[in-house]
Amino acid sequence: MERLAEALLQTVSYQKGKLLAKSLTEEADIAFTLVGEFIEEVEEFRVAIGKRSATDLRHALKIDRRCQPNSTKDQREDAAAILHLLTSKFVQFRDWRDLVIREEHGRVEELMKEMGRPVGDGNVMPVDAAYFPPPALYFDKNAEKLAAMFGSNTTTGLPSSKIAELSAHYGCNQLPPPPKNSPLKMLWEQITDFMVIILIVAAIAEIATGDPNAAIVLFAVVFLNVVIGFTQEYKASKALEALSTLSVPKATVIRDGIQSEINSADLVPGDLVVLDEGGSVPADLRLCEVSQLEVVEAILTGESLPIQKSIRTIRKRTRKLPLGDCKGNAFMTTVVARGRGKGIVVRIGENTEIGRISKAITSVPHVRTPIQKSLQTLGVRLVILSVALCALVVIVGVAYKRDAVDMVKVGISLAVSVIPEGLVAVVTVTMALAVSRMAVNKALVKKLPSVETLGSVSHICSDKTGTLTEGKMGVSELWTSDNSLFLHSYTTKPKSVVIAPHTRLADATAAAVHLEESRKAAATPCASSADKAPSALVLSCMIASLCNNSTFDRGMERLGEFAFDSDRKLMSVLCAASGPARISAGSQFKPTDGFVLVKGAPESVLQRCTSVWAPQDEHGKFFEDLDSFRSVPISTGFVEYLSDRNASMAGKGLRVLALAMRKMTREEAVDVAGSKKVERAENDLCFVGLIGMIDPPKQGVKESIASCKRAGIKVIMITGDHIATASAIATQLGILDPNSPADSRTMKGAELDLLSEEALTEVRPFPVVFARVSPDNKLKIIKALQNRKFYVAMTGDGVNDAPAIKKADVGVAMGIGGTEITKQAADIILEDDNFSTIVLAVREGRQVFDNIKKFIVYLLSCNGAEIFLFLGAAFGNFDMPFSTIQILWANIIADIPPAMSLGVEPAEVNIMDRPPRLASEGVLTYTTATVIIVQALIQSMSTLVVYILAVNNRFHGIDTLRRQRSLAFALLTTMQLLQGFLSRSVELSVFTTGIWANKWMVWSVLGSLGTMLMGIYVPGLSDWLELEGPSDEWYIIAICVVIQVCLVELLKLGVRWNNRRLAALREQS
Repeated sequence: MERLAEALLQTVSYQKGKLLAKSLTEEADIAFTLVGEFIEEVEEFRVAIGKRSATDLRHALKIDRRCQPNSTKDQREDAAAILHLLTSKFVQFRDWRDLVIREEHGRVEELMKEMGRPVGDGNVMPVDAAYFPPPALYFDKNAEKLAAMFGSNTTTGLPSSKIAELSAHYGCNQLPPPPKNSPLKMLWEQITDFMVIILIVAAIAEIATGDPNAAIVLFAVVFLNVVIGFTQEYKASKALEALSTLSVPKATVIRDGIQSEINSADLVPGDLVVLDEGGSVPADLRLCEVSQLEVVEAILTGESLPIQKSIRTIRKRTRKLPLGDCKGNAFMTTVVARGRGKGIVVRIGENTEIGRISKAITSVPHVRTPIQKSLQTLGVRLVILSVALCALVVIVGVAYKRDAVDMVKVGISLAVSVIPEGLVAVVTVTMALAVSRMAVNKALVKKLPSVETLGSVSHICSDKTGTLTEGKMGVSELWTSDNSLFLHSYTTKPKSVVIAPHTRLADATAAAVHLEESRKAAATPCASSADKAPSALVLSCMIASLCNNSTFDRGMERLGEFAFDSDRKLMSVLCAASGPARISAGSQFKPTDGFVLVKGAPESVLQRCTSVWAPQDEHGKFFEDLDSFRSVPISTGFVEYLSDRNASMAGKGLRVLALAMRKMTREEAVDVAGSKKVERAENDLCFVGLIGMIDPPKQGVKESIASCKRAGIKVIMITGDHIATASAIATQLGILDPNSPADSRTMKGAELDLLSEEALTEVRPFPVVFARVSPDNKLKIIKALQNRKFYVAMTGDGVNDAPAIKKADVGVAMGIGGTEITKQAADIILEDDNFSTIVLAVREGRQVFDNIKKFIVYLLSCNGAEIFLFLGAAFGNFDMPFSTIQILWANIIADIPPAMSLGVEPAEVNIMDRPPRLASEGVLTYTTATVIIVQALIQSMSTLVVYILAVNNRFHGIDTLRRQRSLAFALLTTMQLLQGFLSRSVELSVFTTGIWANKWMVWSVLGSLGTMLMGIYVPGLSDWLELEGPSDEWYIIAICVVIQVCLVELLKLGVRWNNRRLAALREQS
């Protein structure tokens, strides 16, 4: 029913036509009638409508448009009927004036009398047992009328008789408690992690085989891993518990006219709360009395400076109003920095702003990261595989009547060598190094696994303002009434302006010269001095500046201002001459001059204009033109032409504002300002021009998004801005591509409200731009993408973004503009609020996963070679190629140093030119598994063949088991060390990656090679290891190494071909 109400309210406001010629469509009238019928007949629909604010309904229903003299009889009757329904069925809408814009109150009152519908006197009936006002901020509601809705009073507060009834309906004023884990439970979860258990088992096996030193190292790795994991979990739990400490224990209230202090948990909507300096706000309030009241709302808005509060109603739609703009409200847990005040409680407990955030954050379940899932799966498979293969070696050996004890020792040693005991250490060290590199690039990582997760993301959902763009509006175009087009070269730092050739207005209205044709014509630089600039440009800049709180050092005095509201859609400033003008050296405003300067939506401004300014064609004649103030009446042709200009600028994504003014005497301006009546100021205006502004993209963001596209990552823009503006910026950045079906779809927040989470999941193609969205929409977008098995990164800064950031696979908070709660919920914090930093972090994340994969491929290739070697020897009924001590020695010198060096491997050149891995893809894929098996077979078969030849006396002088084993040991260890260089990339040739880029690998291989030679040739050590150095058999090892390099290069050639084939298939799908 919620979505039905939203759909009808959207359809009700459909209009056709341009500017002043706009009218409601036939579909809008049908939907309007349906709204009335549903309100009258369906209780669930009434509840859905009751959740809307009066301002939202005023903008959606457009009752004033249906009460015009040119409206049809049906439209007028339906308007009167629905207005009567709303005022009679809903206590919060009893004042019909809240549902109609102020300028049309008289017309609507006449209509209601004409239709025989009573409209009352605007008083509000108090709440009764049958209906309770829904929790809302009510910033658009008068405080006295709001109090009456709850049966309260702004002086005496709630009567005691109402408390029990309201408390039973609204519940208790307490924040939802976060889930708690005891430290012992968190420690136990770390110890019982599967990979940790594997390490413990491996350490026990090392002790059983007589190698306590290796066991000590493994236990140290276990300790380090458990401590790091426990510390991160403990900090995360403390961050959530911090939310529960935000509750305010006591509150000062007025009930039955008596002020007293009560537990804040006992507050109910309608209570009159007293705020004093230094105290905390105990619930969400609608302020009804303030005295220099300033509140610090840093926990919600991130703004550390106190916010000045007022009791003024705000006529804006709920979706468009940020928390920081709710001047008439005070929010739970914020702190009074100065002054005092009173407020009516409107929301309590989990319905408060902080309560909704807290509930959303604490309700998100803990989900394991991709690397944690992959390593868990890998660990299980390796244990099963190692146990099975080693058991097979033991069984085959015993079947051939070999010593059972010796075979069991060999089996245990092989099992220990297969388990990648260094994996946890490599993962931790690799991630820690990536975290330090990211910190240098202005990205702070709170959780180590988030580094790799960011490298797995397939979608980045990013805010527009401040992340993709500069976060500040600047002028892009200015069109003036003399048909001149001014183009600003630098939008936020207008150092230069050019003027396109113009035609006379009369000719333009007749010929309808298109704006783009003027743009393409040769533009000329415009004078930067007001003495030489065109009059239309000077006047337009004066209006735009003075309506934006700018002032002249002298020459102009501000007399008053009528602020912007969403009903009028404009603002106005009254000014008068006060002395010589600073903008010109030789001229000045006349002391008797007064002005009304207006800026606002083109439609609203044009409705109040009766003429168009027509200055001279000569430049530098501003004061002469202002003094003569020549104008021509507005014509139908001009309105049509202006509508085209407005549509052209809006189509480029510009935020278009109209500029107008009225010249009067100083005395008239003082009188109008003193009257405080906006109707006296904003009428009989003279139209001056249109100004188009835009928030331009940040430098480097376009290149970063192109990098994301090459990497197969889809960037989705999520913004509260207008759809045309968002689309224009997205097109400039390369997010939106009209020529690509997969990247050409946009969606408005109002359309998103109509879709369930399941329906949004099925949308094809998925939109790449979401405009006019609310914070709740962001959470729905994240869930829809995750339902499609995508890994999603989400950026945000406001407190309302915290639930979506917490839900995302990687939450990214803004370090400059982000709130504290958002930073707590995030995994990564951007210190510079720059999208390009996210792309750098993705690169780091991919490098982390690549290095972990390379480590595993290398380790399993080497350990697999040992397994295959021993299986071949067992099935051939040969003596085992290595003794137990040789197996463990090879594991120490050939596995650990090169493998650890792969953890610091530099990023591959094509790391951002390949698609992200699929959600179902683990560390071991069919490709990597094939690579491991083939590389293991190359090493093992080469060694086995040489060993069998040696056993059969094919090599001169190698006639003892010790020398035969020494040759096999030297060959396999050398091939394993060389495999370290070959494993620097799974697909790229070693001739591409080289051998010198990773200095750690070079030194570790040289060190391991030296250790191997010491074990072979140094007396004492060689006897302990049962090794005897080959004399002239190194040529055999050299031949096998050449064969290994050739075969691995052929294997990588096949891998590259297969990857290109898979990429093409994915592109087609």
